[in-house]
Amino acid sequence: MTDGATDASAAVAASVDDEAARAAALRHVFREYPAGVTLITAMTPRGPVGLTASSVSSVALDPPTISFSVTRATGSAGGLLGADTMLVHFLADRHADLARAFAHSGAPRFTPEQGWTTVETGEPLLPDARATFRCRALHIVPVGSSSLVIAEVLDVLPGATGDPLLHHDRKFHRFDPGSPEL
Repeated sequence: MTDGATDASAAVAASVDDEAARAAALRHVFREYPAGVTLITAMTPRGPVGLTASSVSSVALDPPTISFSVTRATGSAGGLLGADTMLVHFLADRHADLARAFAHSGAPRFTPEQGWTTVETGEPLLPDARATFRCRALHIVPVGSSSLVIAEVLDVLPGATGDPLLHHDRKFHRFDPGSPEL
């Protein structure tokens, strides 16, 4: 067992009655759990908003539905929560710098160099994403300081080829499709 696994196991075992310890254990476990990376964008009356998200998950096929969470209801996250529709861009490994920019407030966003266009309904589109879902929120569920968004997929926009971008241990990584199957 690695030190990280031992630390996580000890934190989980010792934290049955300690909410802060459970939160720390959850953070540690998910830091070590790889996830795909998306950019979620919307158009608001103040202009375009967007953020990097690794919490996107499939929920249902009938109707086609996904979920994701945002950690606060202000800034870009607040703009997404108030938008009629949004675009969820599935990123390729070539988008690591873009994912970093949208993960930090104050970083340059929606610049011409980043390659943005818009769809007919006004949302910012990254045309070379692997795929893009146009969605509308069906439910927004407050959970502590976060919000869980359950969104219906209205359109699937084709994208460009490329290996998916992954997030693991607070860093972006390339997926290696050539690695042997287990």
